[in-house]
Amino acid sequence: MLQRAEGGFERTVATRRSRRRWPLVLTALALAGAAGGYYTYSTVLQREAAPALETAEVTLGDIETSVTAIANMQPKTYVDVGTQVSGQLRTIIPDVGAIVKKGELLAEIDPTVYQTRVNGDRASLDNLKAQLAQAEAQLTLDKLRNERAQQLLKNQTGSKDAADAADATERISVAKIDALKAQIKQTQATLEGDLANLGYTKIYAPMDGTVVSITAREGSTLNANQSAPIVLRIADLQTMTVTAQVAEGDIPKIKVGAPAYFSTLGLPDRRWSGEVRQIEPTPTITNDVVLYNVLIDVPNPDLTLMTNMTAQVFFRLGEARGVPLVPMQALRGGKDGSHTVRVVTPQGIETRKVKIGLSNRSTAQVVEGLSVGDKVVVGAGAPAGGERPNTNRPPAMPPRLG
Repeated sequence: MLQRAEGGFERTVATRRSRRRWPLVLTALALAGAAGGYYTYSTVLQREAAPALETAEVTLGDIETSVTAIANMQPKTYVDVGTQVSGQLRTIIPDVGAIVKKGELLAEIDPTVYQTRVNGDRASLDNLKAQLAQAEAQLTLDKLRNERAQQLLKNQTGSKDAADAADATERISVAKIDALKAQIKQTQATLEGDLANLGYTKIYAPMDGTVVSITAREGSTLNANQSAPIVLRIADLQTMTVTAQVAEGDIPKIKVGAPAYFSTLGLPDRRWSGEVRQIEPTPTITNDVVLYNVLIDVPNPDLTLMTNMTAQVFFRLGEARGVPLVPMQALRGGKDGSHTVRVVTPQGIETRKVKIGLSNRSTAQVVEGLSVGDKVVVGAGAPAGGERPNTNRPPAMPPRLG
């Protein structure tokens, strides 16, 4: 009995000891699970959330800096052909687009009124010339009479009154002749003016070129006394002038003779080149924006460029070929105007100061600080696994202890 009692007591004690060990085991397991979860969070989840760096390589290439402007196109040389006399427009010979030569007849105004004036002037002139011939004949007779009267007076066979009258008659004849000559000059001038007006009824081309517009119509009455009526416009389309409107902030960068090129809306892949001929000093103000007209002359032998075409002009300010280039995204500017880049090296990311030359919106020329083949950081990209992290959800929390 005593042995059984002792055996039962030992089993009871062992059972109690076993029960006391279970909380310790559970606690150890919980601590181990927490450590494993924290390790997973710190190594795997955070590694997936960390984005990979986007890099770009410094390469050799060409770079150009320019100022851009929108432009309108007009012929360099053109003339508005009008009329200097009033009347009904009888005919217009060429059509729009016709090529004409200097001196070629373009239009004609009804010449009836002007022809009548010319005929009247000529008749008046003939009448005055006849009167002049009569007066000259009368002067010859008056001279003879005066000479005879003066001789009789000298011989004391004639009276002094008769001699004085003959002398006065001769002088009157001379004055009449002078008056007639003056009237002839006046009539001759009137005739020349009317002949000129008669000639103005026929309108001739003042230059070689193309008829680009006709503003008058056959049968209409043109009044040259109130204004200068325009019949048509002739332009030399072999050379076009591109008028670019440049903002006041960019105009100091552009000089006369600066190279420029442009393309049109209809032919965006074709490029025309020219030089700045003139910068107009008086600006145009549109919606409080100050714009200056910059003129560029461009040859147009194939007549592809036409009046009022819209063009995008690039004024070339500088260019460099075969130089190291770096993306503008990689540059970080300092307060003193310096630039730095983050360079990928075997030892890690290195911040390096660089000197920049020409630059545009996307690329900059590297003068110092980088070499061809260097990789620079341009920004943060996708995670290493290829998927972008979900930035809208909070990071995973580590397991709770206990």
